[in-house]
Amino acid sequence: MIVTHAEDRADFRNPRASYVTGGRWGATDEELATCPTVYRPGLFAGKTVLVSGAGSGLGKATAYLFARLGANLVICGRNPDKLASAETWIRSFGVEVDVHSITIRDPDMVAGMMDAVWAKTGGLDVLINNAGGQFAQKAIDFSVKGWKAVIDTNLSGTWFMMQAAARRWRDLGRPGIIVNIVADFWRGMPDAAHTCAARAAVAHLSKTVAVEWAPYDIRVNCVAPGILETEGFANYPTEVSERAGLGNPMKHTGHAMDCAEACVYLAGASGKFVTGETVTVDGGQQLWGDHWMRERPDYFKLKD
Repeated sequence: MIVTHAEDRADFRNPRASYVTGGRWGATDEELATCPTVYRPGLFAGKTVLVSGAGSGLGKATAYLFARLGANLVICGRNPDKLASAETWIRSFGVEVDVHSITIRDPDMVAGMMDAVWAKTGGLDVLINNAGGQFAQKAIDFSVKGWKAVIDTNLSGTWFMMQAAARRWRDLGRPGIIVNIVADFWRGMPDAAHTCAARAAVAHLSKTVAVEWAPYDIRVNCVAPGILETEGFANYPTEVSERAGLGNPMKHTGHAMDCAEACVYLAGASGKFVTGETVTVDGGQQLWGDHWMRERPDYFKLKD
């Protein structure tokens, strides 16, 4: 494992900045708030952006970046404490933020949040569907409850958010932009077949409604992150997290800002002629390498 110095981590574009140091995974709030970006300040001034799952990980990084670029934020998630911390940081960027503690698996809660957002802010301009979750387990051992929990969140929950926003844009004759965070599912996801199924479904759902919703001036795209280092790495065995960056030809993990900037590209004028697309941000993992969320089975280990 490569261990970096603090000055290396200060610039996430340095590949060496993508490894743990001092026993901590992922960027701190301070680092996310000051990471360099290719985008100009004020790019999203006057716009309202909703980011789900914004209390941690990729969602938090994405919410912070949009706020730094001048957008007013709506954030939602299931953990009120994490949302409260994110809210404080987002306000420090000088923008407004509206917070909703909900589960996207409940369509009534989603509809209620959307009604409240439209009433308070006048409507959304961008929806970033980041919320989701999974657990590492062999597919043959999934329980019915475990399977449904992941599918209901990653697929159905994402759909409830998409449809609720699209209906309001359609009814008001307003354009809209949706970016769905999916996964690097192109060659399958051992130990995570449930999220692989759900995220692949979202990608093809997005392609379908990108066509259906084009008459309403609604663009729909996806970002498929590979192994991007966040605090979530602490949820996995140390040996799994430490080798995570070796499963791609660039031989290192990515940074949460890599996903955030991809979302900005698709949501901004830079993506005005892009719809129905999935932008993969994975260091080439879909081309070469492998990644297991648990220890690689003996069957797949190289032998003398």
